[in-house]
Parts: sequence; structure tokens; C-alpha cells
Amino acid sequence: MFITFEGGEGTGKSTQAKLLHDFFVEDGFDVVLTREPGGTPLAEEIRKVLLTGEPGKMDAMTEALMYLTARADHWARKIKPALDAGKIVICDRFHDSSLVYQGICKGVDIGLLNVIYNGITHGQVPDRTYLIDLASEIGITRSLSRENSETRFEKMNLEFHEKVRNAFLELAHQYPDRYLILDGTLSVREIQKKIEEDARKFV
Repeated sequence: MFITFEGGEGTGKSTQAKLLHDFFVEDGFDVVLTREPGGTPLAEEIRKVLLTGEPGKMDAMTEALMYLTARADHWARKIKPALDAGKIVICDRFHDSSLVYQGICKGVDIGLLNVIYNGITHGQVPDRTYLIDLASEIGITRSLSRENSETRFEKMNLEFHEKVRNAFLELAHQYPDRYLILDGTLSVREIQKKIEEDARKFV
């Protein structure tokens, strides 16, 4: 099973991905927890370039292709081998983030993004995607309050982050069988319980 977490900055995706990983491990499943960009040595190097520095340091197409390069290595070296071995893979962000950030919000052709993605994965998509939805200003404030150098996207204006939020919701409504939308204003434990109850249906 392939599970992804999506949402804007500071919504709690990484926390919930780790909690779901621990939940499955406690139940005796073989689980891989990973993230994008990242997950392999090469992809982690690309992550440093993408998530640090100033917002305008690269154009949207360059940014999109760097994400796809990291994804290609991540898929080939980590995600696909784990899925082929019958493991559960939980990924903090995946291709939907590229569609939202670089496609819908920055204007890179979505058809092109999908063609390259399908070349990487042969069209395989996540079995379940959890979208944690939260007001952008709350998420940005949370994210910037942490000690973290990966703030390139947090430095973008609030209007951009509102577009990101709306684009994720639009995508979730487009694929209701795959997506579950969660209220990011709930407590960590409340969100965790909803995810665990839902995840039990799939394993």
C-alpha cells in the first residue's frame, strides 16, 4: 500500500506521517516512511537546493524539473522496491505537490508534469492521500516558528499560499476516492485517530 500526505506549509503532515508509520509498525506491518523532496541520498541533496535560499532563485520550470529528478531517483531506488516487496510506503508529499505548487500555482504545464511522472512511475498513483487543510496564515506561522533552514517556500507571500490551499482542495474534490480531507485545526491526537480509523480499512 502506498500512502501520501499533502497540504500547505505547517499543516502537520510530517507529524501525522510519522504517527501513522508508528501505528502500522505496532500492528506488525513492514513500513517505509519517506519524504519528498528527499528519501535517497541524491534526492536529499536536491532537497537542500529546492528548499533553502530565496523564493526567486530559480524559475518555475527549473524548479519543477528538479522535483521530478528527485522523484525519479526516489521512486526507482526506494518507493518501488519497497512496494514490490509488499511493504507499506508512507510518503510526506508526492506528485500532487508538484501539480499544485509548480503546475496550478506557478503555471508549469500540468500535462508535461504528468507525462514525465507517468514515465517515472508507469502511471502508478498512491492508494490513499491524506490532505490536512489549514488556514494558510496559521500554517506559515507554525512553520516559521520552528528552527529550520528550509524556508524558501514559507517566504512566498500569503496570496501564493492561499492559492496552494485552494488548489489542494480542488485536487481532493477531483479525486474523492483517493483523498481524505482532514481539518488541520483539530488536535494532533484527533487528526491521528481519524487517520488510523480510515487506514484500518485498507490493510
